[in-house]
Amino acid sequence: MPDMIDKRDRASLFRQRLSVAMAQAGATQASLAREAGLDRSTISALLAPGTRLPNAQAAADCARALRVSTDWLLGLTDRPSPPDQLADEAVTLVPAPRALFDDTIFGWHRAAAGAKIRHVPATLPDLLKTREVAEWEYRAALGEDAPRALEAFEAQKDWLASAHSDFEIAIPLHELANFAAGTGYWADLPKALRRAQIDEFIHLTETLYPALRLYVFDAHRVFSAPVTVFGSDRAVVYLGRQYLVFSDPAKVAEVSRHFDWLVREARFSARETASHLRGLEV
Repeated sequence: MPDMIDKRDRASLFRQRLSVAMAQAGATQASLAREAGLDRSTISALLAPGTRLPNAQAAADCARALRVSTDWLLGLTDRPSPPDQLADEAVTLVPAPRALFDDTIFGWHRAAAGAKIRHVPATLPDLLKTREVAEWEYRAALGEDAPRALEAFEAQKDWLASAHSDFEIAIPLHELANFAAGTGYWADLPKALRRAQIDEFIHLTETLYPALRLYVFDAHRVFSAPVTVFGSDRAVVYLGRQYLVFSDPAKVAEVSRHFDWLVREARFSARETASHLRGLEV
C-alpha cells in the first residue's frame, strides 16, 4: 500500500474492507455493534458513503470483533490477519510423510503455479527422477500402494511440467558423485538405473533450460539443508518427519537470498551442469 492515501480513498477502502470482514464473519450491523461495544448508528455511519473514518478506538474495536487487523481495515497493510494470528502463521510445523510428492507439497506447488520455485533436495529432486529410481527409493514407504502412488507421481510430474513455473534446483556435488558411483545411500541401486537417471538429468537440463536451471555446489565450501522456496509466499525447510514452513514475507525473502548465495557459489552453473553430468562415470 502507498504510504500516503487521500482521506476520501482511505475512507472508501475502510468501508470496503469493513463490509468484506463483516460478510466473512457473518456479522450484521447489530451484531458487530454489540461485539465491538459501539452504537449501531456508529456502524451504520462507518458503512455509509462519504469521508468519515473511525477514531482509533472504534477501528480497533471493530477489528477485534471481526478478528482482522486494524491496520488492514485502515489500508495500512494488505494482510488481514490480526498480529497474534500473523505471528502464529509466520512459522508453522507441518507433518512430512515419506511419500512421492505428498499432497501437502503438491498443494504448495499448485498455489505457486507460474512463480519461481527454488529447491535444494534431500537426495536428488523427485521432480527429475525416473519412475524406476523413485520406485526403488520409496518402495519401503509405498508398500502395497506402490502402483497407485507411482501413477499419482507421474501425473503430478506432468502437471508440474505444464504449470509454467521456473524451477531452480541446487544439488551438492558429492550427492551426484555418490549416485553415479552407487555408494552410500545409493549402494543397492542397479547400475543400469543409475545410468538411465543420469541420462534423464542431461536430457531435462538441456531441453527445459531456461525454465529448469540445475546448479551443482561444493558442500566443502557452502552448505544447505533441504529447502524449497515457493515464489514469494512460502519457504519450506525439510526436517525429516516435519516441514518447517515460513510464510512471513521477510523470512521467505531471507531464505531466497540463501538460495541466491548457493547459485553464486555454485561449482557448475546451469549451463555447465549437463557437461559435468556427462563426465560422471557410472
